[in-house]
This record gives sequence, structure tokens and C-alpha cells, in this order.
Amino acid sequence: VFEVPIDEVTSLQRRHAKAVNFGIVYGISAFGLSEDLGISRKEASDFIAKYYDTYKSIKAYLDEQVAHAKEKGYVTMFGRIRPIPELKSSNFMQRSFGERVAMNSPIQGTAADIIKIAMVRVNMKLKELGLKSQLILQIHDELLIEAAEDEVDIVKKLLVDEMMHAADMTVPLEVGVA
Repeated sequence: VFEVPIDEVTSLQRRHAKAVNFGIVYGISAFGLSEDLGISRKEASDFIAKYYDTYKSIKAYLDEQVAHAKEKGYVTMFGRIRPIPELKSSNFMQRSFGERVAMNSPIQGTAADIIKIAMVRVNMKLKELGLKSQLILQIHDELLIEAAEDEVDIVKKLLVDEMMHAADMTVPLEVGVA
């Protein structure tokens, strides 16, 4: 975002870059980004334009999702349909909201589907292996397992394996365990 070496990025630049990255996939406007970052609309607009210029395929993907949703009335993730009736609204704000939903739903919905697939597979594997450890909780993209002390290593390996392979994607899923 700032075209500086990674070791020279300031904490403020990192915060701004994160807001730009996440904001764009949520369909943020220059106005919204300027409000979030406390910068002018022009600066926010420049951030967004530069991002789209650098990552043309992301812009094309987001535009494709909106076009598909306008044509079909929905977007799909893992076969699950997310209707977006707001796209047909005569109200500009409602239509804009619908466009943001069309951009974000395949991304956030797919992430939600992947963690649910992983959660089911991890739970099944724990039971299949007859382990005492139990899946306790799912929070966003994390699974919390109460592991028996003598099962910690096997549970960590199982968790990584099942989560990494919850979905076949071009870019491999990365998993960290603590």
C-alpha cells in the first residue's frame, strides 16, 4: 500500500493498510475509509485506487461478484445461496449496501463454511480415534480444543491436518496451533 520495505512500515501505516485491505473486501467507500482512518476523502480515494491498480485481479473479482449478483439476485458459496434483494432497490443506499454484500459474502461466507467443515472433521476425528480431548468452541477462524495432557501432540497434528485440508484452494490454508 505504501511501497516501502516491510521493515520500514510504521504501526500507523500497518493500521491504515489493514483498514484498506479489509475495507475493500467489505466494499468500503472513500467516505467510509476516510472516516475510519481520519484522513481526507481524496487520500482515501487515492488509497483505494492505488490498491485496485496494484491488485487488478481483486478488483475484477469483486466486480464479477456484483455483476453476478445483479444478474442472478444472489451469490453462492460452497453451494449455499445468499439472496441480495437490496440490489433491486430504488434507494441508492440500499443498492450500495447490496453491492457491498455481493462483494463480501463470497469471502466471509466461504471462510465461515471452511471453519465449519474443519470443525465437523476435527470433531469426527477426535471421536474416531477414541480420544478424551474435546472440541469446545469455535470463534471466527479458531477452534478451541480441551486436550488431555497425554494427547496434546496428536491433537495438534490432527487439528493442523484437518484444518489445512478443510477446502481445496489454489492458495494453501495456513494453520497455527498454540
